[in-house]
Amino acid sequence: MLKSIKKRLMFNWAHSQIRLVLILTVSVCLIILAVGLTSFYTSKSVLQEELGELQQQMLRLNMDVIDEAIRETDQVAIQVALSDHIYWFLTSDNQNSYRDISQSYQFLTTLINNSAYIKSIYVYDIEKDSFLSIPQGFASNSATFLDSAWTEVASEFGDKSMLVKKRELPRGASANGSDITLFRQVKIQGKVQGIVAINLMDEALFAKLNPPVMNDLNRMRYIVDEEDQILYSVANHEFDEEAVELAIAEMQEDGKGDMSYQNRQLLVNQMESKVAGWRFISIVEQDSLLAQSKRIAQVVFLVSLAALALGSAVIYYINTQALRPVRRLRQLFGAVDGKTGEDGGIDLEKIAGELLGKHAHLSHLVRDTLSEASSKLMLDLYNGNVSGKRDMEEKWQRYFSEWTSAPMTAAMLSIDRYGEWSRAMSGSDHSLLKFAMANIATELLGTQWRIACADFGKDKMAILLQPRSEGQEAERKLLEVAEQIPRYLKFSVSAGVSHPFADVTRVKQALLEADNALMYRLYRGYGQVISFHEVSQHEVDETQGEGLTIERVIQAIEAGNEQEALESITEMMERIRVRNGYPSEALTGLQAAAGRIDELATAEEQGSEALHERFGTLHLADIEREFAERVKPVAERYGRLVESKDYVTCHRMIEYMKQHLGEPIGIPEISESVGISSSLASQVFKQETGETIYNYLTNLRMERAAELLARTDDRLSDIAQMVGYQHENSFIRTFRKCKEITPGKYRDMMRTRMDAASKE
Repeated sequence: MLKSIKKRLMFNWAHSQIRLVLILTVSVCLIILAVGLTSFYTSKSVLQEELGELQQQMLRLNMDVIDEAIRETDQVAIQVALSDHIYWFLTSDNQNSYRDISQSYQFLTTLINNSAYIKSIYVYDIEKDSFLSIPQGFASNSATFLDSAWTEVASEFGDKSMLVKKRELPRGASANGSDITLFRQVKIQGKVQGIVAINLMDEALFAKLNPPVMNDLNRMRYIVDEEDQILYSVANHEFDEEAVELAIAEMQEDGKGDMSYQNRQLLVNQMESKVAGWRFISIVEQDSLLAQSKRIAQVVFLVSLAALALGSAVIYYINTQALRPVRRLRQLFGAVDGKTGEDGGIDLEKIAGELLGKHAHLSHLVRDTLSEASSKLMLDLYNGNVSGKRDMEEKWQRYFSEWTSAPMTAAMLSIDRYGEWSRAMSGSDHSLLKFAMANIATELLGTQWRIACADFGKDKMAILLQPRSEGQEAERKLLEVAEQIPRYLKFSVSAGVSHPFADVTRVKQALLEADNALMYRLYRGYGQVISFHEVSQHEVDETQGEGLTIERVIQAIEAGNEQEALESITEMMERIRVRNGYPSEALTGLQAAAGRIDELATAEEQGSEALHERFGTLHLADIEREFAERVKPVAERYGRLVESKDYVTCHRMIEYMKQHLGEPIGIPEISESVGISSSLASQVFKQETGETIYNYLTNLRMERAAELLARTDDRLSDIAQMVGYQHENSFIRTFRKCKEITPGKYRDMMRTRMDAASKE
C-alpha cells in the first residue's frame, strides 16, 4: 500500500500541470498566510503607535502642567534664597531680632499668599541648626522644631541646587508640612549656608491634570518619583499593584512598549521630567483594540485553508481530466503569447510602464521630504521628544541612511543681536533669511561634508556634519561660514561646536554641548566660532564674588541720581568681566537685575519688549548699553518725582501722621497741616502713594500698636488711646482686620517667642 501511494505521488509530481498547480497552491497559501500575519502585526503596530502617540501627548500635557508648577515654586525658592531677610537670618549672630523676624514673616507670608501651590516655607540654617518658617515661626534648634527630620536632605543635593522629594511627615506635622517638598540650597559666597524647603499642597499641584477619557479602554496614569514611589494616580479601571511595579521595572530604559500580564496585553508609555526628575507613566489595556485584528487573522487563515482545499480539488480534477491539461492551463491564465490585450490577455508592458512611472514619482517625493524629516528628527532629539534608543536608531537609519559610521560634529548657529535683527526685519523675512543661512552653509560645506540643517526657532539653527574623507576640520569650515554670511545677508552669526562623536545616541548631548559653547559669546563677542573643548575647562574666579550690585543701581534710580546709576552699572559689568563666571549664571543674574529695573519702569519706558528678554544673543558690552539706555529715562522720571511739589506735600502729610498718632486726627487735620483742602489732599496722597490717607494712617497706628503690645505691659485700653482710638472695641476690630489676629493673642504670641529666645 505504501508503495502504491509513493508511486502515485511520484506520478503526480512528474506531471507538469499537477506540479505547477501544487506549487501555485502552496505559494498562494503562503502568501495569504503572510498577508494575514503581516496585516495583523502591522495593524497591531499602527494601533500601538497611534495609541502610544496619544498617550505620550497626554503625558506631555500632564508633565508640562506639573513642571510649570515646580518652576513657579522654584522661582519662589530662588526669591527666598536671594532675599535680604533670609541673608540676615543666615548671617546674623542675633537671629531672634523681633523687627527682623517680623519683616521676614511678612516677606514669606506674601510669597505663600501669591502662590496657589505653597502650603508653608521653611528656612534652615545649617551651621546654627536653627529654623525660620511660616507659619510655625522661629526655632533655635532641631529639637524644638517639630518637622525637622528632612534636614538630612543636605547630603543628597550632589551637583544639583534643587530637589523635589516625597517625604514622611512626623506625627503632628501634617497641618503645616507636606508629603511633597521642594528643597533649594542657599549659597553665600560660594558656600552652602542653608536650605529653603517649600511644602506643596498636593491637591493644588495635581488639580489641573487631565483625567483619563472614559471609553472602552481600561487605562491608568500615575506619577512616580526617582525612588519609584507613586505620587499620584488616576484610572478608570483597577490595576493590580504587581502590574504597576512590573510596568515601572520594564520601562526603566525604554520610554514605551507593550507587555503581557495575566493574559492581558498592556501598552505602557512613560516620560521623565527634566525639572522634577519624576516619571509620568501610562498603562492602557489593548486587548479590545486587537480583538478585531485577531478575527481578521483567523479569517485569513481560514481563507488560506480554503485556497489549499481548492488547489487540492484542482489537482484531483486534473487527475480525472488528464487528456485536457493544455486547454485547462489556458483557461486559468487567459493570456496568449504575443498579444497585447486584444483577446482578453494582460498587457504586461503597459502595467510595467505605469509602475515604473509611479516609482519615479514616489522617489522624487522621498528626496524632497527627506531633508525636512531629518531636520524634524534633530529638533525632536534636542527637545527630548524621541523616546528610547531603539526608536532613535530606527529613525536615524530611515532619515540618514547615506551617512556612515564616521565621527560627526554638531554646531549651533545663532544670529547676533537677535532682538535688534528681528525688529529690523519683517516677520515674513525671518524664515527666508534662516533658509538662506542654511543654503550658504550647505554650499560651503556640502562638497567635503555630509550636512543636515534644522531651524530651532528664533535666533538658532542647528547643523550636523560628517566628513566625507579624513582630515577635515569642522571648526575651520564653520568659521568660513560665519565669515561669509555677513557678506551676503548683512548680519553676523556666532557658532558653538561640540566634540566629535560617533554614536548616534549622543546627538542630543552634542547639540547641548554646542549650545553651551555658544553662550560664551557673552564674553567673546560676535562672529565667533567657539569650541566646547575650549570652554569645558573654564574655571570661575570665586574670589571676585557674585559681581552684581543691582541694589546700588536701584537706590540711585529711586533717588533720581542718573549719574550714580550709570556708574553703578559700569561697576556691575566690570565685576562680571573680572569674575568671568559661567555664561548661564551671569545671564541669569543679569536678567534678574533687568527685571528689577523693569519693575520701576513704566509701560512707555519699557516699550514693546522687556529689558531682560534681550540678553541671550548680546555681548556684555551691548548688555551694558541696554542697561544704560533703560536706566536713563527711569532715573530722570524719579528725579522729577523727588523734586515735585506733590511728592514733598505727600511726605509732609506722612510726617504729620507719624507725629500725631496718639491724637484723634483725621483727613481735615492732616490736610490743614499742609495748607490744602481735604479733597485735594486725598487726591495728591492717592496719586503719590497709591493708598488713601485713612488706610495709610490706620496702618501706621496698627504698626505702633503691635510694637507697644510686644514691648510693654500696658492695658489694651491705654494702648488704644496711645494710637488715637477713644474706644477699646473699635481698636480691637481694626487691629484684627489688619493683622488677622486679636491684640491679646498677638501679645501672647510675641511674648512666647521672646521667652524662648531669652532661654536660648
